[in-house]
Amino acid sequence: MPRRPEVYGNPLRKKISESNARCWLVNSGWTGGAFGNGERMPIQETRALLTAALDGSLNSGTFRKDENFDFEVPVSVSGVTDRLLDPRSTWVDEKAYDIAAAKLRDMFVDNFAQYEDQVEFECARSGYPKIRLIWARADFRLSGRAVFFPDG
Repeated sequence: MPRRPEVYGNPLRKKISESNARCWLVNSGWTGGAFGNGERMPIQETRALLTAALDGSLNSGTFRKDENFDFEVPVSVSGVTDRLLDPRSTWVDEKAYDIAAAKLRDMFVDNFAQYEDQVEFECARSGYPKIRLIWARADFRLSGRAVFFPDG
């Protein structure tokens, strides 16, 4: 994107606020390790997550906080293997996961610092967006896709 992030983010934040929309971040990328060691997210389970978000059933689920990003992540969703909702458990080497997760978190924090003067106090104070994450990133590559959509 050629412009600074706030040029895109501020109108999105305004629309979300005005419509009181709930947003979900969906990772349809990779799990089980760095690229080449894991596997793509199963399409059937990605569809089950999208269905749960769109039909509202995900709203009443139980969530846990991701310790690195403070995202809310569901612990169980109908049609989805619980293990996939906890990316650390999909890695053979959980210590390698912890290192990769900490590295990605630190990269986000460092990158965010350049925009702190362009965002509202609440966002800057938290350091992280307050959205629910359906799949926590498992491979920690920045080239993955994320899809935002309001759920009603």
